[in-house]
Amino acid sequence: MHLVPKRRRILDPMEADAAKAKLAAVAEELGREVRVFPTTVASVILDNPSSALTSSADEDDDFFEFTAADYYRILSTKKEDKFLKTRKIRESEEAARRSRMTKSVIRVRFPDNYTLEAKFHSSETIQSLIDLLRKVVARPDLPFYIYTTPPKQQLKDMSMDLYTAGFVPGAIVFFSYDALKVDENAAANSGPFLRDDIRSLNGLDFVPEQEQVVESAPEPVAEPPPNVPEVKPATKKSIKPKWLKM
Repeated sequence: MHLVPKRRRILDPMEADAAKAKLAAVAEELGREVRVFPTTVASVILDNPSSALTSSADEDDDFFEFTAADYYRILSTKKEDKFLKTRKIRESEEAARRSRMTKSVIRVRFPDNYTLEAKFHSSETIQSLIDLLRKVVARPDLPFYIYTTPPKQQLKDMSMDLYTAGFVPGAIVFFSYDALKVDENAAANSGPFLRDDIRSLNGLDFVPEQEQVVESAPEPVAEPPPNVPEVKPATKKSIKPKWLKM
């Protein structure tokens, strides 16, 4: 059984219109559609089955250290590809793959168990994601950074495009205030991290237009053919040969 984050089901037409208008207004302000939902255990398992009952907030930085074993394991898997394919073939395959994969769905997880989801083009940069976060966080005046795990790696190259960063077709990143620049006792560290109006989108989704049911024209009923009298085959009269008429 697959577990997925619960989305609020909108059944009332007026409520659906209000939710649609609200999402559209936020999308117009931010320049892209966004989704907000709680970071549940189910969503963690669905996105990363290996992290079933653990999260990045429960581990210290040592947990995300890149070990020598990790390095040699990755190196061994890449050696084979390096010698089996020429550079020209690899570049051709990479260009073809890049032309096909143009969308990136990024989920940003916040320490207060909210997840923000947004869609980007694969050619957009990490800076585009940072710009979006500055618009949606409650305290854009405070320095923050985003990182991936494991291993814990802070995203510092703002000019890197999402495809090169490995964020296509999608990725999960984590939000954190910079503890070195922000007072650890500041109220901002306990949240909420998103603006109130952004958090109010929790569970809302764009409601697809109800499909119109087009009734097909009834098929014409074939009329029975008119009664035609059955024609019986003519019976042949037996004619006796002349020599028998004696």
